[in-house]
Amino acid sequence: MKKSSRIMLLLALALSIVVIAVGCRDEQAAQLSEDDLSLEGTYVGRSWRGQTEGVDEFDEDEVDRYIETILTLDEDGIIEDAQMRFFVQNDGYWARRDDGSADISVDFDVEPTMASFNNAGEYELGNSMFDVSTTDMMALYAVAVDEDTGDVAALLVDPWYRFVHELRLDADFDFENATIGEDLNYASGNFFATTRAARENEIDWEEQYGDNTIFDFNQWNHVITARGPFEGMDENTSVKDFLAAMGVEFANGQPQPMDVEYGRHSNGGWPGTMEAIADYLIGQDATEVTNLYDEDAVLFGQTEPLSAAINEDNIFGADVPSGATQNVQDSFDGVAGATVRISREATSYQRALEAAGILDEDEVIVTDRI
Repeated sequence: MKKSSRIMLLLALALSIVVIAVGCRDEQAAQLSEDDLSLEGTYVGRSWRGQTEGVDEFDEDEVDRYIETILTLDEDGIIEDAQMRFFVQNDGYWARRDDGSADISVDFDVEPTMASFNNAGEYELGNSMFDVSTTDMMALYAVAVDEDTGDVAALLVDPWYRFVHELRLDADFDFENATIGEDLNYASGNFFATTRAARENEIDWEEQYGDNTIFDFNQWNHVITARGPFEGMDENTSVKDFLAAMGVEFANGQPQPMDVEYGRHSNGGWPGTMEAIADYLIGQDATEVTNLYDEDAVLFGQTEPLSAAINEDNIFGADVPSGATQNVQDSFDGVAGATVRISREATSYQRALEAAGILDEDEVIVTDRI
């Protein structure tokens, strides 16, 4: 073989080795790039009280309540699993606000009375038949039938004023023919707003809402009959059907003795709300659903979109004059399923997206209304 031919052969061999090497490096680089772009994993985000007032980093020793979102994403960012949990600190111990369990007892020797103003103009809470221990009263209901007398006692917490409402009916009450509208309104003498479950409202119930029922004294109470055990009920619903929805059994038109049973109406209180948000998120593309509310939406009764309540520091609700615009209160008809401040859940969700690398820190909209 001539010397020049040998040189050409060696050059060709060297070139082929370079091509193969470069090709391998390109393939490895493509593989690395694909791996780097994968969103697969589990990510945690939190929203806490004080996050707009100097508590910039989450620290359980510095906060007394927070919402936690846990997202599991596939490589493309599809949400395969979602959990949302609400933690509150009581007497130095952490508990889940969305824990629906409760310890409830009823004293049939107590006659329930209406919360009202006394002659001196001072507001006095009424007498309650029930003793309740639970992390949160939202959407709670309970019912019992006395085994000795056949009397019925029931408790419901309304979603707007968060008052405890109670009924006390004798065994000879006409359960089948009586209706909620006629016989369980606030002037009926059978239905009482007794004590507060939360807030500090002072309501003259008979004066303001005498002809109303717990279903209709406020527009937001539509949540009670839109979902849950009282779905589809109205003022014409019989008292028997109302009690049966809470678990009372009837024989020959009479309620049968039962110990206290309880549950959560509407969308299920805090447990139902957290589950509703999680159910909404599962299957969504996290790269597209980057918030739990539409910033361009105009809420019922408002003229400005939600974006108007977000200031230049990306804080929601800090610089608005009305509490009505500080919360996304019509979230019942959207993702949450209850009238809750979805802005705080959204901050927690967005922080999980930040942990996944989908959002930058300065894109997270923060609220301190937790």
